[in-house]
This record gives sequence, structure tokens and C-alpha cells, in this order.
Amino acid sequence: MLPELKIAQLRHFVWVAELKGFHAAAEKAHRTQPAISLSIRDLENKLGEPLFEKRNAKTAKTELTPFGCYFLPKAKELIAHHDRIAEDMTLLSEHKTGHLRLASVPSIASRVLPGLLHEFVSGAPDLHISFFDDNSDAVLKMVETQKVDFGIAHLFHEEEHPDKSFTSIWEDQIGVVCPKDHPLASETSLHWKSLRQHRLISNGTSRLLEDSEASPLLGHSQFYVSNMISLIAMLEAGFGVTTLPWYAFPQESTKLSFIPLADPHVVRRIGIVKLNNKSLTPPAQALVNFILAKTV
Repeated sequence: MLPELKIAQLRHFVWVAELKGFHAAAEKAHRTQPAISLSIRDLENKLGEPLFEKRNAKTAKTELTPFGCYFLPKAKELIAHHDRIAEDMTLLSEHKTGHLRLASVPSIASRVLPGLLHEFVSGAPDLHISFFDDNSDAVLKMVETQKVDFGIAHLFHEEEHPDKSFTSIWEDQIGVVCPKDHPLASETSLHWKSLRQHRLISNGTSRLLEDSEASPLLGHSQFYVSNMISLIAMLEAGFGVTTLPWYAFPQESTKLSFIPLADPHVVRRIGIVKLNNKSLTPPAQALVNFILAKTV
């Protein structure tokens, strides 16, 4: 017979593992330390293996056994799945119309979606929305793990994602971003080779150059910055230059210039990504239809 795993025990296990101690976990759970120890012991009995190494009196840290290390991500996955279902049911019990989860790349999240979502929710005031913004890879991962109903992203190498459908909506050109007083700022367009003599900062969107003749630039860049806020701050400080799609260029910046990359001419396509074998919830499908009606 399979063991009946209790969510409370799984939470206790995760807290002990992450906080490196039973005492800290007990404080977080608002329980006594013996109660947490008993909870963990019962969980270990159900699983048939110890989750934590025997405690060394000389150290306050609690370490996972190899079995515990393997079980930790599984426990987190079970907790997350439980919490998503509990959250959805709570919203329904409160007579709300549902819960919509979506993720988007930051450029669309900041420049396009605010207006669209504002208009959409005006007709559904009780709809609860969870909105995540991250790079394309992270958005695709959230779609795959069903953390979100659908994503808005660029789909690198579409043939490598047979489990997903992609509906292209927005297109923007790749360009070079540099300070306004930089030598490149006076150009109207640029060839990729002209970037070699300047300090190049790569970022999450640099992958768009992979399949173009500008791909050597990826190995030429001295720095990689994943966070857009940090990237803009470094550019404004004159640290170097980077390539960005037009939608990702901070139009509010008074210190930076965007020069189109003419050779090669690289275009990013952004659209709606969802799983092929999973129907969207009614709120999610309604939002997809709304976006398509407003933009395509």
C-alpha cells in the first residue's frame, strides 16, 4: 500500500531542510520542537528511509541524507500542487470568477500588457490574476510545469518544442544600445563587426544572435548580465554596449541610444505559448481571445 503523505509533514520536512534545524522549523511552524521531530519521524516511517543524518552534538546544523536530498524537490512539488488547488478552490468558495495565471517576458510585460490587462479586467472585476515576468526560458519552464496557464515569450528553435503551440503576435528588431555620448550613438545603423572594438555586455536576449552571422559576438562579450535593471544601470554608467530587441529598450531613459543592427537584420517574434495537450481555463482562453482581438 502506498504511504499517505500529509501536506503538514511535507512542509515541516522542507522547513527543517531549508532552515538547517528543527528549532528554526518549529518557530516557523509555530509548533514545539518535539512536535516537529515527531512529525518528521512519522514521515520517515511512511517512506521507509531516514531523511536526515544523525545529528552531531558539536554542530547545530541538520543535514539531509542522500534519500532526503532526492525527496526534497519532490516534496516541494507536492506542496506547490496542493497550494495551487487550495488557492483555486478558495477563490471559488469566495464567489470569485476564477484564477488566471500568466507569465511574460519583461519587455511585453511592462510596455504592452498593462493597458491590455486594465481593459480586460474592467469586464471581470472579480477575476484573480497572478502575473509573472521573466526571460523566455523561464516563461517556457512555467508553461511546461503548468505554473501558469499560458506564457508570452519568444520561442527559440520552435522545432525543439513539439509539446507547445506558438501564436506570433509582436515583432521587434535587434539593435545596439549604448550611452548617448558613445561613438556608436551617432550611427543610423550598424554592422555587427563594428561592435568588436567595444566592450560588449551580453544578456538573456543575446541568444537571438546565435543563428546569425553575428554569433561570434557571443564569445566576444566580456560580461553577462541577466537582470534588465542592472544591465540598464551599467549601460547608463558607460560600462559598455549591448544588443537588445526594440521592445526591451528603456524608452524612458534619457542617457541611452538605440541603433538598429542592419547586418545581420535579426527580428524577434513574441507570442502566446501554451501546451498542446492542455485546454485553457475559461478566464485564460478569454484573455487569449482578447489579446488576439486587440493586437492581430
